[in-house]
Amino acid sequence: MSVLFQAFKKSSCPGVLGLSTLMLACATSLWAQSSGSGSTTKAAPKAEAKAEAKAEAKAPAAAKAAAPKPLTGQTVKIAWIDPLSGLMAPVGANQLKSFQFFAEKFSATNPAGVKFEVIGIDNKLSPTESLNALKSAMDQGVRYITQGNGSSVALALVDAINKHNERNPGKEVIYLNHSAVDPDLTNSKCSYWHFRFDADTSMKIEAMTTFMRDQKDIKKVYLLNQNYSHGAQVARYSKEALARKRPDVQIVGEDLHPLAQVRDFSPYIAKIKASGADTVITGNWGSDLALLVKAAMEGGYTGKFYTYYTGVTGTPTALGSQGQGKVYQIAYNHYNMGKPMETWMKEFNQKFNDDFYTGSAVRIFEILGEAMAVAKSTDPVKVAAAMEGLRFKSFNGDLEMRKTDHQLQQPLYMSVWSKTSTKYPYSPEKTGMTLVPVKEFPPYVSSTPTSCQMKRP
Repeated sequence: MSVLFQAFKKSSCPGVLGLSTLMLACATSLWAQSSGSGSTTKAAPKAEAKAEAKAEAKAPAAAKAAAPKPLTGQTVKIAWIDPLSGLMAPVGANQLKSFQFFAEKFSATNPAGVKFEVIGIDNKLSPTESLNALKSAMDQGVRYITQGNGSSVALALVDAINKHNERNPGKEVIYLNHSAVDPDLTNSKCSYWHFRFDADTSMKIEAMTTFMRDQKDIKKVYLLNQNYSHGAQVARYSKEALARKRPDVQIVGEDLHPLAQVRDFSPYIAKIKASGADTVITGNWGSDLALLVKAAMEGGYTGKFYTYYTGVTGTPTALGSQGQGKVYQIAYNHYNMGKPMETWMKEFNQKFNDDFYTGSAVRIFEILGEAMAVAKSTDPVKVAAAMEGLRFKSFNGDLEMRKTDHQLQQPLYMSVWSKTSTKYPYSPEKTGMTLVPVKEFPPYVSSTPTSCQMKRP
């Protein structure tokens, strides 16, 4: 009755009738309307309810889109410590441009709202110079370090950062490893403050030898690598994996040469030819790979090369068209990945007249933005905790920063040096050649176990 009385008070029934008569008449009319006597009055509440439901459904999405990014206005400085002088300077210069290029891009799009700034420091490919650079960066208040050229440098940085963070609570530093691939960095030397974005040698060799297992023309292999921890690990893991997957294959020679010092590799090519090797496995990079394949082409070596870094500065030009079908690369990317990588590479080339190939730079900015948004902080302690185990999507699929050792789990690709085509059009160093993918290895194939016993703060 109270409902009807309220309805009566709002109705247009005349007030000259007696109250009881009026209430009875109006109540009868209003009851009929509420019970569905008229189709018009029934449809109106339904339409209103539907509109309200739509508004409520849109509200969370609209609120999310309009929500301010948690760290807008904050700047995150990253010290890039790698060579800008000596034989490896062209690689370092390319990578510094790459990091600065993507710092600008991801400053505009990262979910945390931070601005990234990359500071380049030349370490002359020296562990000692790298430690000086690290101290200089930390003295300037930099809390994030990236490096990748030379695992000997990486091992020195990990040790120094571990000691610094232990002695200086509240001033912790994170090391973002873009390319140093010694497996020890995520095994016996693993560190809570170290995160690797490239695939390590155990992963690359696992994928490489899985491909080589089915190449029946491979019978004799020569191992030629740089004389430091990375080169020694490439040789070690190659021998172990081939013995397990292709016990019929002979290792007919093995050499370690000085890092970034050899200018003429013809004596090594003569030894390879004399050994009868039909295949060379090398982890060489930069000038050490470019000059090696140049000597091979000039010396008439007709065997195949299985490499990590064919796409890196200088090697495409050294190969030219002579290396067609003979040089393979195992890596987490290649020159023809499709969008968005295709768009980024085109923009990079137009801006710098150079080729972008260090895709780990992209992952670093992606994961930092995601982790900082989750942590709502740029504090390395909180960001490290957010990065552990983080899953995110990148240009080559779904990735995970494995919590147990901070090794990024990712697909790998075997590609081969070939002529460009409409399907694979990107031509590095204007050679008319490219890297054509021949096999993709999902993370479960290339993933390898870890012995890491992580010490957490």
